[in-house]
Amino acid sequence: MQEDGSLSVEEKNLPNIEIGAILVKTLYSEVCGTDVHLSHNQLAGVPYPIIPGHVSVGVIDQLAGEIKDVDGKLLAVGDTITFLDVHETCNSCWYCLVAKETTRCPSRKVYGITYSANEGLLGGWSQYIYLKPGVKVIKFEDGFDPLFFMAGGCGLPTAIHAVERANIKLGDSVAIQGAGPVGLMAAILSKIRGAFEVILIGAPRLRLEIAKEFGIDFIIDINEYDAQERVTKVIQYTSNRGVDCTIEATGVPSAIREGLQMTRDGGTYVVVGQYTDAGEVNINPHIEINKKHITVKGSWGSDFSHFHTAVKFVQKFQNQYPWRKIISQIYDLDDVNTALNDVKDLKVMKAIIKPN
Repeated sequence: MQEDGSLSVEEKNLPNIEIGAILVKTLYSEVCGTDVHLSHNQLAGVPYPIIPGHVSVGVIDQLAGEIKDVDGKLLAVGDTITFLDVHETCNSCWYCLVAKETTRCPSRKVYGITYSANEGLLGGWSQYIYLKPGVKVIKFEDGFDPLFFMAGGCGLPTAIHAVERANIKLGDSVAIQGAGPVGLMAAILSKIRGAFEVILIGAPRLRLEIAKEFGIDFIIDINEYDAQERVTKVIQYTSNRGVDCTIEATGVPSAIREGLQMTRDGGTYVVVGQYTDAGEVNINPHIEINKKHITVKGSWGSDFSHFHTAVKFVQKFQNQYPWRKIISQIYDLDDVNTALNDVKDLKVMKAIIKPN
């Protein structure tokens, strides 16, 4: 992907494998909403050109040295694995050691986003992915279908972090703004954590129908109600108080003010969808934050604990939810432009690239 968003397929030589490194033959890689934002150059510090694809699964083709996953399992050629896209977190700086905010580490880099294509096969939209020494790898259980994990994809660990930040408790009411992968995952996790009322607000109808199959309590189609009507419906669902917690997963700045208005006095508002710079929004801090005594939190990316939990979550609940229905279409490597446009135009819930 170039800075202007153009995509092309190029041939590159396979790398020589360093000690501690792994060469993965790619099975599947996700087309994320972030990839759409990257195509519009909405994230600072991206070293274009890049090979997109920051959440992927594959089979170990080569490895050098003795390498274990986080659970101490020895990895071998032929294992089906996934890996944390975040790498080079230093574990030495103030943010890592004092603040315990590893997602803000200045050394942090991300496969498919902040590695240049000139540095190697460091993104998932490629037939092979080179995992540098120290990349955190998780081996899937025998017999597990890796497409189930790809259904959760990037959205699941991101949503785990957001729900953790929201501190959702048994009996809470929760509104989720956005019916894309992050929003749907946040809604599912809110129910798992014990929320009695989960309200999902979004579009298009395709995504809302999938949400119904996951048992979401209330669904509000943004194409049927304007912003004030949506706020009114949420308040009516919650004994005229508003929800205990709202999670914004839209990527649309105008959603922020709406979300603050539907959150009850003393509630919590978590912003996870504004991963890239989509613009500004006007709010009244007295009326919408201070007077309501609202706690506002940002949720940036995820760390290995969220990623590890995501893998374990999908493996545990692989038979309880219709994961496969989240994946709308699987595309060949030659069709990446179509896949990216389908995600941009909301024609799919989840698009997956199958490079091989």
